[in-house]
Parts: sequence; structure tokens; C-alpha cells
Amino acid sequence: MLLIGCTPQGRHTEQHDVFFGIGENVSDLIPEIKQFWPEAKGKMHIDGWRTVTNVNDQTISVISKVSTIENPLSPKLFFINLGGYKPNEFEEFHYKMIVAALSKGDAIKEAKQTAFYKHTGFAGANSHIDDKYGVDVDDIYNIEDILSEALKSEYSIVAQSAIPPFAEDEMHLGYFKLSSFE
Repeated sequence: MLLIGCTPQGRHTEQHDVFFGIGENVSDLIPEIKQFWPEAKGKMHIDGWRTVTNVNDQTISVISKVSTIENPLSPKLFFINLGGYKPNEFEEFHYKMIVAALSKGDAIKEAKQTAFYKHTGFAGANSHIDDKYGVDVDDIYNIEDILSEALKSEYSIVAQSAIPPFAEDEMHLGYFKLSSFE
């Protein structure tokens, strides 16, 4: 999971998007990152990344599609982008999270329990998710659905109950030029 930033031609502020890929390290993902945001013409940087291995007491694995046995009772991995506001701040704030849940509805229930959702919003400017599910969320995706077509056809993401102690994934934050990974 990478947070990519750039200032596209004709824009006045830096834009961001989240990219999901599969690789041994960030440098393996550079060609796909450039394809993901072609308007940036390679002039991007990474503001943060996380190797996703643990979510909600679930161990996350990437396995070959050939080895995959579909289990409807296995949690799916969802990416949620919550949006919210603070009084007198000319900004929409975002909180990006990954949730392991059986359904989008269950993932949204989890998102609604976050401090961000509960405390970022006020009358007339509520925190949000997706109207389709009865709450407001900016974006919610099954991560497998937003992988590149090549990765979707080759791999599956599997979530399994983790054995305690549960280790949090390390967050790498800062301004990293793509060239530093090439």
C-alpha cells in the first residue's frame, strides 16, 4: 500500500492517490506505479508505504490463484478512505484504513468505530463513507478488485486469524522520490 503524490500540470496543489501492488519491495512496483498515474509523467513521489501483513488480528498472505480455494466465510481486505471536516478549517481531512471483514457493510461498521469518524465532522459537514450503505464514506474497495488486471489474474489475497501476539505493520512516512527506489 503506497501513498503517491504529485502536482499534475495545471493544478495548484499536490494531489494524492493510494496504490496497491504486489512485490518483494517498493522498487518492484515502480513500473506499475508509473502506469497507474500516467498523467503524472513519472514526476511522482511516495509520501508513505506499508507492507500489509496484519489487519484486524488477521495475517494477510498473497498466494497464487492456482492455489486458491474460495471460502465465503473468509474475511476480505477492504481499503476505506474516510473524509471529514473541522470547523473553520478550509480542508477535507482523510483517514485511510484497511479492514479485514466479511462484507463492505461489516467494513463500514468497523470504520464508524474509529476516532476519526466520531470526531471529524460537525452539523452540516459530517464525516462520510458511501451513501449506498446508509453512511457516508468517500471510497471503499475490496483491495483485490483494485489491483492491476495482471495481478488479479495471478494472485489472491487471503486473510487468516493471526496467532497472538499481533504485530502492527510498519508505516514508512516521509517524502521519497521514485528515483530513490529505482
